Amino acid sequence: MTTAPATLVGQPAPDFTLPASTGQNITLSSYRGHQHVVLVFYPLDFSPVCSMQLPEYSGRQDDFADAGAVVLGVNRDSVHAHKAWAAEYGIEVPLLADMKLDVARQYGVAIDERGISGRAIFVIDRSGVVRYQHVEETTGAYTVRPEAVLAKLREL
Repeated sequence: MTTAPATLVGQPAPDFTLPASTGQNITLSSYRGHQHVVLVFYPLDFSPVCSMQLPEYSGRQDDFADAGAVVLGVNRDSVHAHKAWAAEYGIEVPLLADMKLDVARQYGVAIDERGISGRAIFVIDRSGVVRYQHVEETTGAYTVRPEAVLAKLREL
């Protein structure tokens, strides 16, 4: 398997289709020409930091929509786990099931030895190009809050 370059900024975002907690399959390229996309890679449903991060992003959905963007959470958990976690924590953004970490590998954030993805944010513009990326140093770190991502979106 090929690994993603150190940075995807300025590159076309790798396309994918994954099953979502919302019941349908979501294809990244379906947003092209319509909306910016914020991909939020996170390690595990029901884990402490993730259970703070995804509800924060979900709670700012209106702000992201005003900025012309949709937020998509991505990790290796199943659609069933995503649905249960979303129900318990009030998460309304689609959570995508990358169970084999194929998408995480395309974006260079798979931690194969642990079977999870790292915590990372990718902002993809309407034309499908990655305009911002941030990969946390550790899976327990959460330094890029929604407001910082919204600021990046306003620059597009």
